Amino acid sequence: MKETTGKITFKGGPLTLLGEPVQVGQKAPDFTVLGADLSPVQLSDYDGKVRILALYPSIDTGVCQLQNKRFNAEADKLDGAVVLSISCDLPFAQSRFCAAEGLDKVITLSDHKDVDFGLKYGFLIKELRLLTRGTIIIDQQGTIQYVEICPEVTDEPDYETALAVVKKLI
Repeated sequence: MKETTGKITFKGGPLTLLGEPVQVGQKAPDFTVLGADLSPVQLSDYDGKVRILALYPSIDTGVCQLQNKRFNAEADKLDGAVVLSISCDLPFAQSRFCAAEGLDKVITLSDHKDVDFGLKYGFLIKELRLLTRGTIIIDQQGTIQYVEICPEVTDEPDYETALAVVKKLI
């Protein structure tokens, strides 16, 4: 299994990412995660749409909550795009947060069971068994158009750049 050390930090301390990092221009690998009802969900279930993968460590932290709120607010303005909000949180925690905050535009998905997404995309933090923070944009044909891995896990992603990519695709 490929390891990338030092690409990201958590409060300044280096972490190791596991898996194969994806690159702009490559075909997006399909993956399986769990939906809110514990049923399997695949990336390919959303073929034909622009897919925004909003990736974060845990819905129980402030920055992750801000990230989900921001993408939920933006989702209304992005016809033809879907926001897949993915973490290793249990689906119950994701659903509880979204219900409490009135988030109904992002689709929360859990990589908890098999970390299939994290390993196929190079987003799994070895030391924490959580996903690192970032954003991936996949076009209607399944090609990766944008990849951001936040260098510091506690920082928010670059929403403006990611959203500019999405707006060019829809």
